[in-house]
Amino acid sequence: MIKTASTLILIVLLQSAPVQDPTAAMVGRLDLAKYKATIKGLTQFGDRRQGTDRNRAAIDWIETQLKSYGCTNTERIRYEYTGQQIRPATPAGTNRGAPPVGAVRPTPPTIEGGGRPRGVRSATGVNLNPELQADLTLREINAQPDMPGPREEVFCTKIGTDRPQEMYIVGAHMDGHGYGEAANDDGSGTALIMELARIFSNPDVQTDRSIRFVLWNNEETGYQGSLAYIRQRQSLQGKESPAGSGKYPEPKWLGMIQHDMMLFDHGAPRADGSISKEQRPEADVNVEFQVNSKLADQSQALAWIFEKANEKYAADYPAAIGSHMTNTDSGPFQDLIPAISLREAERGTQIGLGWDPQWHQPTDVFATYDDKDFRLGLNAAQTTLAALAQLAGARLK
Repeated sequence: MIKTASTLILIVLLQSAPVQDPTAAMVGRLDLAKYKATIKGLTQFGDRRQGTDRNRAAIDWIETQLKSYGCTNTERIRYEYTGQQIRPATPAGTNRGAPPVGAVRPTPPTIEGGGRPRGVRSATGVNLNPELQADLTLREINAQPDMPGPREEVFCTKIGTDRPQEMYIVGAHMDGHGYGEAANDDGSGTALIMELARIFSNPDVQTDRSIRFVLWNNEETGYQGSLAYIRQRQSLQGKESPAGSGKYPEPKWLGMIQHDMMLFDHGAPRADGSISKEQRPEADVNVEFQVNSKLADQSQALAWIFEKANEKYAADYPAAIGSHMTNTDSGPFQDLIPAISLREAERGTQIGLGWDPQWHQPTDVFATYDDKDFRLGLNAAQTTLAALAQLAGARLK
């Protein structure tokens, strides 16, 4: 073939053009304003306490948003929860078998492996008193008590093109409590997962492996949503249905990544119990695995992949690896598959000791946080998106 001058020039240009990094391009699509807007959208449903109309309305809203992003293959897990977080007061003004309305429930002990408490401690607990919410409109939104009965949670899936029978699960819990807006716990994690679903659902994004985006319910009552998912779908892993269709309703689980409270890393309590109002310069994204789980080595290896992704692609805040993952929806998976969680601070030894005064309180509202706080959550999103893009084999068409 005779090469013309123009052909030779084109060849030289193509050879000298920088190769686009698809991971960097996808991370660049994350946007602070969109992340904040999604958290703000979730706060219209108050604390989204499980077993209430506001929780059910939030699930419908999440599903509508996912579909609008192009993640149209949404599904729901359905299960029963017979418990009740807060029992209505009796005529005598007390709750039989539950703390009285207005009491502050002590923080439950962390599960084994939560870490040894050290340093200054500040009071923590769960606000059960609606009267402590000064915003009357928000108090009204959160007025309905939870009732036992059917529960639902929504998920959608990015289908892999080369290995659709294998899948990473990324999740956050969408329920909250405390009579606030659950903006951080866990609107920040829910919005993060929704933003990842938005970007991976772009029509020019392809992945070798599948990714499932799950918004758990009932985390605050003991992980009933994630446990229901495991009960209903674990045995379906990797099974083609219908046979010969190339479709896998439940691809084989390769790893589970949870996101729970992403915004507030203002440091340890001072000697008087007060907390700095400013995000600390040394804030970081905590990536945790469970050191005494059956798959601790594999989970730790997964955590280091996220640390390396953070080092290369996150804009502002570094990642720190911890060995005490506890009290979140990755726990039920930890002996089944490699499992990690991303957080604003260590769950057992920091959040549990009062590092976040908004935790389960009426002050967990959107207005409490500033852009430095929201940017920490965005950096967690950058970290997970970059790691998932590499793990799932993402590319741009």
